[in-house]
Amino acid sequence: MVVEIVNNSVRSSRPVSRKRQSAMTHVAILGLGEAGRLYAEGLAAMGVTVVGHDPYQLHQIDGVVRADSPREALKSATVVFSFVGARAAHSVFDDALPHLRSDAVFADCNTASPGLKAEMESAARAAGKSFLDVAIMAPVDRAGARTPLLGSGSGADAFTDFAAQFGIPFTVVPGAAGEAARRKLLRSVFMKGLAAVILESTTAAEAAGHADWMRGQILSEMTGASEAFLDRLVLGSRQHAERRAHETRDAAEFLHELGTPTWATDASTSWLDHLTSLTTTEE
Repeated sequence: MVVEIVNNSVRSSRPVSRKRQSAMTHVAILGLGEAGRLYAEGLAAMGVTVVGHDPYQLHQIDGVVRADSPREALKSATVVFSFVGARAAHSVFDDALPHLRSDAVFADCNTASPGLKAEMESAARAAGKSFLDVAIMAPVDRAGARTPLLGSGSGADAFTDFAAQFGIPFTVVPGAAGEAARRKLLRSVFMKGLAAVILESTTAAEAAGHADWMRGQILSEMTGASEAFLDRLVLGSRQHAERRAHETRDAAEFLHELGTPTWATDASTSWLDHLTSLTTTEE
């Protein structure tokens, strides 16, 4: 087995036996919303036998067998994907657990707290079953079932075999379930925060009559971003916090005049004020 260490995580590229290959081609997908549907379609197109269950999404999916209950969906599956959303994740897992095959991996793909993932793995271990905390690391509509994944927990080794068989980019994060969720949520702070900044700036630009210009500015800064760009944002904010806080206050005042929200701008000001106070304390 070849193991590659990537940013403190492990990517396994060990060969998959023919016996293992044939055993890992029966998949159940619980939750057939956008992500679940795209995974179901993609895996079915790869030759995987896919059974899906969702009491609310009743549309037909090419190549996917619909099950009337979780129990029916799980009876032959050795890999079970859950795409039911964080609120329903634990209850769906609890309902599925008694019906999982002894050799099955339950892969929870919902964005939920590390603690919730750890609770589910603990229950799985007590029942003698394997659990995988899965973090989806890109929008699923880009690459479907071959979207990059992080995973942690007792089911990581078995899922590595499955992922290798079908060309799914999968990186194992060392440790128990919850470790992948921690990284996912850290990334969410950036991605959702970035979206908020873009929403606020483009909304204001539309009100000011400069929407196209603003989009160009955003794309210009984000294209080919480098470590130097990241350092400039972080170190520059620390070095020039007081001056930049004055600038964000002026920006917020302008947005108030336009009648558009200032939530992200106000948060920027709070951060810069905090950095200013740290500098003052050090002096």
